[in-house]
Amino acid sequence: MGQLCGRCMQLLRDFVAFIQRMSSDLVHGIKECLTLISKCSCLKQNSSKARQLYKPILQPHERVTVQEFLQHIETGFEMSPLGKDPLEALRTLAFSENPGLQQSAALYYLHMSQHMNIPLPVEHLEPFYALLRSADLEVQQMSSLSLVNFLLEGNIDKELVVQMGLLEPILDLLESEDPTVQCNSCACTMTLAVSEANREAIGAARGVTPLLSLANSYDPRVQQNAAGAILNLTQSEKIQQVLCKEGALSVLASLLESPDTEVQYYSCAALSNMAANIQHHEAMLRPSNRFLLRTLICLLSSSVDKVSSQACVCLRNLTASADIQAEMVAEDVLPKLCSLLASGSEDVRRASIALLWILSQHPQNQDTLACAELLQSLGMLLATHKTDPVIVGHAACIIRNLSLSKNRQRILESPCVEGLLQTMLSTDTQEDSLHYVTSCLAELAKQEGAMLHMVQWMDEPLTKCLVRLAGQLEHPEPSFQAASIIQHMTGHDKTMLLLKHHTGRIQAYLENFLTHREIRFQQLGISTFCRLREDPEFSLAFRKSQVAKLLEQVRQQTEETQELLRAAIYHEDS
Repeated sequence: MGQLCGRCMQLLRDFVAFIQRMSSDLVHGIKECLTLISKCSCLKQNSSKARQLYKPILQPHERVTVQEFLQHIETGFEMSPLGKDPLEALRTLAFSENPGLQQSAALYYLHMSQHMNIPLPVEHLEPFYALLRSADLEVQQMSSLSLVNFLLEGNIDKELVVQMGLLEPILDLLESEDPTVQCNSCACTMTLAVSEANREAIGAARGVTPLLSLANSYDPRVQQNAAGAILNLTQSEKIQQVLCKEGALSVLASLLESPDTEVQYYSCAALSNMAANIQHHEAMLRPSNRFLLRTLICLLSSSVDKVSSQACVCLRNLTASADIQAEMVAEDVLPKLCSLLASGSEDVRRASIALLWILSQHPQNQDTLACAELLQSLGMLLATHKTDPVIVGHAACIIRNLSLSKNRQRILESPCVEGLLQTMLSTDTQEDSLHYVTSCLAELAKQEGAMLHMVQWMDEPLTKCLVRLAGQLEHPEPSFQAASIIQHMTGHDKTMLLLKHHTGRIQAYLENFLTHREIRFQQLGISTFCRLREDPEFSLAFRKSQVAKLLEQVRQQTEETQELLRAAIYHEDS
């Protein structure tokens, strides 16, 4: 074949130039169309301005695809944005080597993620692999953001994203130098990490290390999403081990001092999850470094409720050791917790009183905690939140623990006893809470001074409530404790006068106690009977009831038991 003449060579050069201009104009048309759509006020957020593209050469099949895709955008987006035809076009654009075409596909997905609230078909995940792997920064930014949007709206199955192989490119983007890509990839990882299977996959793919690195980012958005991803990962005990090995504890501890309260919350919550596993306590509370403990105590004063609440939870999880409890009290934690008890946030009140309950269990702390400020706060809580089972139960347990200290007189001088008594009158009080309240009052009633104080508060509604609770054997613990309170107060004229209005109910619960299978109920029934019988009216009422007959049955059973015991003991001695 001969050489082309000069004229033919010039014609060929003109044809190539023409094709290049056509390619550039076509791509520019697509970019202009999609950019105008993205800038419309109906969008939640505008995409970044398109950068000037080089003049690419389109492959023949890409030229056809682009023309059909542009026509679809102009005419059929609202009708079938997820149809088969646009999917094929998106595949072609996404897997193209042309950055401009990839940007078109990424922008289309971004537009869908911001406007559509329907599940994304699994077939549409395939183009994301190519888009996330793109060397073009704008493609990475748009595709990662659209994936975040789909995940947050729940339009993609999170475990399916990992199964489709998208986790690897997402984690690779964590090492991007662009803050926007870092932010989006962290957000993707954070959202995916809500699943246990995904958490293990992230750990296996070595996603922990770049997340810890980004948690120290100077960009607040990146730091926030990285901390959120780490928080979700700490829900897995297996990944907790990986985090510890990678130095997560020091990173999270330093984030507690972040000026961003969201970062403070995420890091504090992550540390709370770690602290729930006692094997991490040694590393978290090394004697040479109490930075974490002091910082958490400082966060109790945070003006953000969820931060102070989470600090309480973390401190509570760290109180497995009596020495740590004593150190918390020594760090002047009590005034901060008393302040939190008066918070308008239910979560804060509950978290702070739960921490106080743990601290009150240690005998060395009880004298310090039995101060007027705390007792006043507990009394006010019982008065204003008597239907909150967490508040009522923990407050009663704290008061009971403190009543064992030498400063129990302070309890009597506080509104605590009145608060406990009034709590029993609430019909909304749950069984567990009633158990703790009646148990606390029964313990106080064993002490003469406290019992006299309780008698002063007794009135007809409280007496009726105690008798009613004593008769509710379907709730054995509140029943036994209420009967115990009655038994201790029977030696006082005021109480006896109030009890006479409920003679029939008292007889009924005593009869049930005497026939109860538990010895403690029988013994309490007998001792209460003996005290009440000293009153002429009760004595007369008992003679007309079944109580005397039941006592005789108990006596016979006791004698038979004693005979059997003597025989058994004699046999053993022989």
